[in-house]
Amino acid sequence: MGTNSKIEWTERTWNPVVGCTKVSPGCKHCYAETMAHRLQAMRAPGYEDGFKLKLMPDRLDEPLQRKKPTTYFVNSMSDLFHEDVPFAYIEQVFDVIRRAPQHTFQILTKRADRLESFFFGRTVPVNAWIGVSVEDVKYGVPRIKHLQRVDASIRFLSVEPLLEDIGQVDLEGIHWVIVGGESGSRARPMQIEWVDNIREQCEESGAAFFFKQWGGWGVDGKKRAKHLNGRELHGKTWDAMPAEAVL
Repeated sequence: MGTNSKIEWTERTWNPVVGCTKVSPGCKHCYAETMAHRLQAMRAPGYEDGFKLKLMPDRLDEPLQRKKPTTYFVNSMSDLFHEDVPFAYIEQVFDVIRRAPQHTFQILTKRADRLESFFFGRTVPVNAWIGVSVEDVKYGVPRIKHLQRVDASIRFLSVEPLLEDIGQVDLEGIHWVIVGGESGSRARPMQIEWVDNIREQCEESGAAFFFKQWGGWGVDGKKRAKHLNGRELHGKTWDAMPAEAVL
């Protein structure tokens, strides 16, 4: 049925694929890679080869076993649109999503071009939210255009880790924007001005703004444990969700 999640913007994770490969600067300190090697050491099923990509068909029906309406983050430990995941397998994942209309499924990718290709001629299930990662200008921002060409009921951006000021971006058709700094011992710092730039654009466009975390660096520019930096921005917590969503 998936695993309970500590991620602030979801409830459970479902991983019909595990493992991945790096494609951009946002991948440099991948939390999933670190977790995969930890699970490998614990001899957890699916992680015998560490972070090597692996299809997990035995997990496909997990959401179907849960009746209570739940929000699932799909493939928190991988990328569903990785080049080594066949379209036929991705179709199986979305078939499960269609067969579980009581649930909401959040799918996030850095392979935005492959995302767009997959949905050319295919329909996105109404209970699937489709998102792309946007960590910088060179690699992240171009993914937005691919997402905008996918006819999903909810389109979202995960601007985490935010590595630089991404400037003015086109948020037309984007319903939700998550922003966060990098965590971990090797975290790269995030500036409040970069966050405010995105927050203000969300307010102008009508996109819901969710500030996930400061991560390993505080608003004061000092490095410390993630939990000590908290989630507040300008003295408040920003937890907006898309209009249709109730967590």
